Amino acid sequence: MIPAGRIPPPLLEARGIRKAFPGVQALAGAGITVRPGRLNALLGENGAGKSTLMNILAGVLSPDAGTIAIDGRPVAFRSPREAQAAGVSIIFQELNLVDGLSVAENIFLGRQPQTAWGLVDRRRMLHDARELLATLDLDIDPATPVERLKVGTRQMVEIAKALSFNSRLLILDEPTSALTEHEVETLFTVIRRLKSRGVGMIYITHRLDELPAIADDVTIFRDGSLVHEAVFAAENRTEYVRRMVGRDLADLYPRSPLSPGRPLLELDGLSVTRPGSGQPLVTDVSLTVHAGEVVGLFGLMGAGRTELLEAVYGLHPQATTGRIRVGEAAAAIRSPHDALAAGIVLAPEDRKAEGLVLGMSVAENISMASLERITRHGLVSRRLEKAKAAEAVSRLTIKTPSTSQAVGTLSGGNQQKVVLAKGLACHPRVLLLDEPTRGIDIGAKREIYAVIDELARGGMAILVASSELPEIIGISDRIVVLAEGRVTAVFSRGEATEQAILHAAIPPQRGAVA
Repeated sequence: MIPAGRIPPPLLEARGIRKAFPGVQALAGAGITVRPGRLNALLGENGAGKSTLMNILAGVLSPDAGTIAIDGRPVAFRSPREAQAAGVSIIFQELNLVDGLSVAENIFLGRQPQTAWGLVDRRRMLHDARELLATLDLDIDPATPVERLKVGTRQMVEIAKALSFNSRLLILDEPTSALTEHEVETLFTVIRRLKSRGVGMIYITHRLDELPAIADDVTIFRDGSLVHEAVFAAENRTEYVRRMVGRDLADLYPRSPLSPGRPLLELDGLSVTRPGSGQPLVTDVSLTVHAGEVVGLFGLMGAGRTELLEAVYGLHPQATTGRIRVGEAAAAIRSPHDALAAGIVLAPEDRKAEGLVLGMSVAENISMASLERITRHGLVSRRLEKAKAAEAVSRLTIKTPSTSQAVGTLSGGNQQKVVLAKGLACHPRVLLLDEPTRGIDIGAKREIYAVIDELARGGMAILVASSELPEIIGISDRIVVLAEGRVTAVFSRGEATEQAILHAAIPPQRGAVA
């Protein structure tokens, strides 16, 4: 438990919270304590119940059992509006702004100030929005349409919107998942400023390396239950991980000895330009991936990792030049259909927007790229579809009540496994992975690393792009480093160090003398 002393009394305290959905006990005795001016980092694997509890605290869901108190007084929110009236606001990972409206209109949406004639008082609305933004040290014109803002600035607008409700408790769900390094530091500055004003916070993240800069307390969930709460201590990271997953993760990166076979993917002088402008995104990249080999692709933002993988998968045919060989044959890949026919599949960076149809079932998502394998007499065999899906669910340990479950209801880690299952259903020889563990918990990461190792051991060639250095070093047999679209270094497994890789990834200064 969090020790007593000079720590302020709880702003919010939830205890014994239980919540069940059909086939799933989401919360089984969860709880959390938040104190004024302190940030409580809520940790746990995907599916541990973090988001369910946050939705209960924000009035989106009602608990089946348990107690919630604010300032020691019991509360039971029946809607987000009631939670906001009590000073509780949540900022979801998927930002909830209307692109076509201005910053001010988004902040005061549904409660715009009015003139004596009952019309929207735009002058007052802009004034109030400007004052709110100033408290966050944001120099934004409140009349600017939100669609023109960068992701990090949009997030600040969400925070300003929450503060417009006089929020005393702010819940941030994976707030840095789509932010640049500069945007993350800006967010942390705002967090520190809000804490100094007495705002309490719950901060959900999988990025433990962020927490020493902002966390005061830590709460850990496992399987829907509260398993640990304490004052945050950076030196206890290993212990936090163990409590999250219930086991030691010293073997986070399982990797079998390399036994490479023949080349399965060869790129020769591959270049990609930005459509319309002709700006080079990838320039003259040549690399080889052998059967049974995992080749890591590392680079800083804008290095061309994603564009390279997409070009190999045929997504930019008009902007791509160079040669691609798959196995013994040259491959003319002008579309994803050509790539699939050649034995190449891609698990994209944005699984929700590009890898899955969230409203469709697990079985339908798994089969959608390989329907010809389950089609009989011109019709899709639902029996075969379910059988193939059940096999994939078992093989990849996908946690789902059934293969008929809508894939959008699964945790991020399990959604990523469905993306992999969809690709593997095509029986590829070459697997392209773009940020395969982005936004998923440590336990699910290890499971995906184990799948990658198993596939390589089975003779597949795997090219994986990641922005996480420990990950790229841990899973790769060789690492190719990109800077401004060009290959700047190649490291064997034994040669790779974080310092050497980062040095190669930093673009040279313009005009510098070699």
